[in-house]
Amino acid sequence: MSKRFFSRRDLLRASLATAAIAASPAGALASAEVVRPTSESQTDYAATQATLQAKEPLETLSATESDTFEAIVARLIPTDANGPGATEARVARYVDRALGGALASSRPAYAAGLAAVEQYARRTKGASFVKLSPENQDALLTDMESNAAPGFTPNSATFFDLVRNHTLQGMFCDPYYGGNANFVGWDLLGYPGVRTVVSADQQRMGIELAPNHKSAYDYEMFTKNSARATWRGDQPDGD
Repeated sequence: MSKRFFSRRDLLRASLATAAIAASPAGALASAEVVRPTSESQTDYAATQATLQAKEPLETLSATESDTFEAIVARLIPTDANGPGATEARVARYVDRALGGALASSRPAYAAGLAAVEQYARRTKGASFVKLSPENQDALLTDMESNAAPGFTPNSATFFDLVRNHTLQGMFCDPYYGGNANFVGWDLLGYPGVRTVVSADQQRMGIELAPNHKSAYDYEMFTKNSARATWRGDQPDGD
């Protein structure tokens, strides 16, 4: 596995600069630190993992495209001893939804790119990408990242970067957008959640705030018109 781009640490570091753009108000993740989930969190993740991995209705990607894409993001941010990965965060769901909306301009690139991934996998490894071993999947993604995989338009590195950026968005976005399911991405970063009121004591150096597991759209001041019907108005600001 190429540690240069598959390292969980590198991906999390990059997320602090790029992933929050689709996530929460005012770049709220900018000061988050990467921490390991608590043992209690690990137990919660294990208890819900089977549900998180269940197939969900597709909105934009075809079934074949979705299978390939889910396999790719599972290797970009894998589940490991440090905690849950892209599968548990439902990154594929985030991208599938976004390709029908905010990321619609990328839909043709996904159609062509995912088809190229499949063609390259069959040509070089003799099987569909989803049927390859994790080691062979990593090898193909390494080729793509280093621009050594032919058959992509305009090239494999461009498609790899597109997928990687969207994977980071889905891992660490506000759950309202379909990714970061059960706040697993924010917990992995140690980001305590959106707060509209922060006391002086909570701003002291070295203070660790307990996660509140709230979406920005749980607060009326951030509620979009399309989210008003599901806003839980009984939750007070500031916690």
